[in-house]
Amino acid sequence: MATNPVDLNFDEYKYDFKDPENYVYKPEKGLSREVIIKLSQMKEEPEWMTEYRLKAYDHFMKRPMPNWGPDLSELDLDDIYYYIRPTDKMGHSWDEVPDTIKETFDRLGIPEAERKYLAGVGAQYESEMVYHSLIESLEKQGVIFLSIEDGLKQHPELFRQYFGTVVPISDNKFAALNSAVWSGGSFVYVPPGVKVDMPLQ
Repeated sequence: MATNPVDLNFDEYKYDFKDPENYVYKPEKGLSREVIIKLSQMKEEPEWMTEYRLKAYDHFMKRPMPNWGPDLSELDLDDIYYYIRPTDKMGHSWDEVPDTIKETFDRLGIPEAERKYLAGVGAQYESEMVYHSLIESLEKQGVIFLSIEDGLKQHPELFRQYFGTVVPISDNKFAALNSAVWSGGSFVYVPPGVKVDMPLQ
């Protein structure tokens, strides 16, 4: 019989909390072409991105479940919310973030970490970026650090050139799924010759 030499008290884990559900948009569970079109419309994406998502969805539906990795036979893909929107706007200063979301990140120590260590930070809550910030000196050097949605809208040429090139739709079933329903994340561009010495996350 294995023994645990470390006395762990799981009753006092400080990150064991959950927030009440309070969303501006929560669809039905499951995935369909209609769900993907609605997601793309809500994000006001260009037509080529909607087509990209639908192509990825079609690829996802045709691919078999992978036989590598964990056993996924019990996974019910129709019992998942693929997109949830917690708020209608993203803050560019911490004061603009809704109080309920801010309290969650305060409990996780996010504002303190930004002040101490980060050149730029983005905070994602559920399916959306709720906060994004970049120090002014990097902006002046041409560094771009935005939510991925703002990157798509403000820099469509750069976005389209690189999006989906590291892990393409055809890589595997779940790469295709991610490409169909992606939401949230960061868009980072560092111009040639510019060096960023501080983390962006």
